[in-house]
Amino acid sequence: MKNIITQFSRIFVGVLFIISGLIKLNDPVGFSYKLAEYFSEPVFNMPFLEPFALGLAIFLVILEVVLGVMLLVGYKAKQTIWALLLLIVFFTFLTFYSAYFDVVKDCGCFGDALHLTPWQSFTKDVVLLFFILILFFNQKLIKPLFSTPQTNFAVYVSVVLCAFMAVWVLNHNPIKDFRPYKVGTNIEKGMEIPEGAPKSVVEMIFIYKVNGVDKEFGEKDLANIPAGATFVDRKDKVITEGYVPPIHDFTMTKDDSDYKAELLKEPKLLLFVTYDLALSEPAGMKKLETLNKEAKAKGYKVVAMTASGADEIAKAKKEYGLNVDFYFCDATALKTIERANPSIVVLHNGTVIQKVHYNDIGDLKL
Repeated sequence: MKNIITQFSRIFVGVLFIISGLIKLNDPVGFSYKLAEYFSEPVFNMPFLEPFALGLAIFLVILEVVLGVMLLVGYKAKQTIWALLLLIVFFTFLTFYSAYFDVVKDCGCFGDALHLTPWQSFTKDVVLLFFILILFFNQKLIKPLFSTPQTNFAVYVSVVLCAFMAVWVLNHNPIKDFRPYKVGTNIEKGMEIPEGAPKSVVEMIFIYKVNGVDKEFGEKDLANIPAGATFVDRKDKVITEGYVPPIHDFTMTKDDSDYKAELLKEPKLLLFVTYDLALSEPAGMKKLETLNKEAKAKGYKVVAMTASGADEIAKAKKEYGLNVDFYFCDATALKTIERANPSIVVLHNGTVIQKVHYNDIGDLKL
């Protein structure tokens, strides 16, 4: 019975680590955004780590997949199980911190393929910790499936294939797109809220300075505010999260007006998406004006979308000779639309027809 439980734990943990790792390896840039969120001020306040988020993301997801393979084939069982234990303890701490302090809404454990609430993520890690502890206390039952050369070969091949996949998706698009703006999505429909969908329950919290200390008072406590207290601020506390449509922060703003309703009706619309012009890849930016002319010659309306300010827009238009109008959209939304900076999106009447990395402009079918 002990051996059966141990081998089940081995398969369960190994397969889950491989699946979780491959989903994130499919989109390491997206996972790096999640790590950067953990490094930000509201969470661990380690902004000095943000520039290393992508490198760390790639390392962690490759490690996750390779450890899963190592466990399944029985490669150096003791070292593998120790590594799994340390990794899951670290992730369990992260997910508990996120859930308890409500600072990160989605841990990114399965990328955009499956969104888990903070407490669901924590529960998942506790379950994994339980099975890894079974492996830890029964290490002697973990035997190699193959001879030593074959086992080594399987591990080395997994490392090479993971590295190849990481390089590929960084220079092109994710192999499988799980995001709300994937090809075939109608953006306007993605923003709709179904009739009867649950609404958020929000409580207003009032902050008053009492004897030099900021204190919070709910709506029911307003009658109990001490005399002499000074109002400081008001914030909304979400008691119950209502329905949030897949696409909820998409705008196309210019001169304080949102033109998305008008532009999403265009039968042939080409978007240049660059969430931050200061960080955009020069090699990609240099290709945009040529594409702009080609697309306009074929009847396309061409616009650019960015979260950068007017100075950066003016600088980019001058430096790359861009003859397009720029529209503002939140950086998070633009990062969700496409990972490359810049990237190209083709819309027909608001429906995403094609998305390409700037390295794949030649694949566009206009």
